[in-house]
Amino acid sequence: MSRLTSVASGPYAPPVPARELTAVSADGARLHVEVHGPENAPAVVLAHGWACSTAFWAAQIRALAADHRVIAYDQRGHGRSPASPACSTEALADDLEAVLEATLAPGEQAVIAGHSMGGMTVMAAASRPALRAHAAAVLLCSTGSSRLVASATVVPIGEGRARTWLTRRILGSRAPLGPVTPLALRILKYGTMGAGSAPHMVEACARIVHACPRRVRHAWSQVLDLLDLDHGVRELTMPVEVVVGTADRLTPPVHARTLAGALPHCVGLTELPGLGHMTPVEAPETVTGKIRTLASTYIPAVHAEESA
Repeated sequence: MSRLTSVASGPYAPPVPARELTAVSADGARLHVEVHGPENAPAVVLAHGWACSTAFWAAQIRALAADHRVIAYDQRGHGRSPASPACSTEALADDLEAVLEATLAPGEQAVIAGHSMGGMTVMAAASRPALRAHAAAVLLCSTGSSRLVASATVVPIGEGRARTWLTRRILGSRAPLGPVTPLALRILKYGTMGAGSAPHMVEACARIVHACPRRVRHAWSQVLDLLDLDHGVRELTMPVEVVVGTADRLTPPVHARTLAGALPHCVGLTELPGLGHMTPVEAPETVTGKIRTLASTYIPAVHAEESA
């Protein structure tokens, strides 16, 4: 994604990385990776959600890079990672493994934070050797493991076949999103953010989402429609914290509560009053603080000492 399509200034402007690299996934897919902050600092890995990019994490990167090595990557087909015909949860897991192996030293552990599809990426990779070796702790933001379309409340009618049918048509639409207009901002805010979200937050999210190619957006919507990662949740044996907005229409709080109940080592469930699906943008300080606390609590002391 060109930086011209993102916010140009302020807390949601994408920071300039210390270095960039390309990770190569199992099927040859090439992934754009950014590294921010001191090379020897405790590591944090950020996985963004559907139709987003590394720019989604701008506020977290800016705050954490002062004393952490922050690794962010574009999911395949998103941002500056080329599109691939392989769209599946297995591909997401392959990609995360490739990023971890390309950026972390053998035995080095990191906090891995995933938002929405990024959280699903972590669940998909739960049994993978690289995740088990490198994940000191995990933060799952605004995500779920199954029944996403049936439980979404984007369509304001009661749960049932009609709502599921309409939701599937909306989320799986092939229509271009077009320019970021006042109407587009209102639609995006209704579907993905809390009613009290500030205009600059809505603008930042809209510019990121509208930059996603429609073919990529549609292809991944089909994967999310059929998602079933309940088995992956049970295999996340490291400490995991869960965050959700109470007004999240895409992954309502029922998902977070289900995750918290199924995780072998859940260390916290936070429901943020009035916030929607875009929690890292809507509550940047809260999400950043949780990542920072997980890092200070669970990253082995040897790495913290090396960064001092």
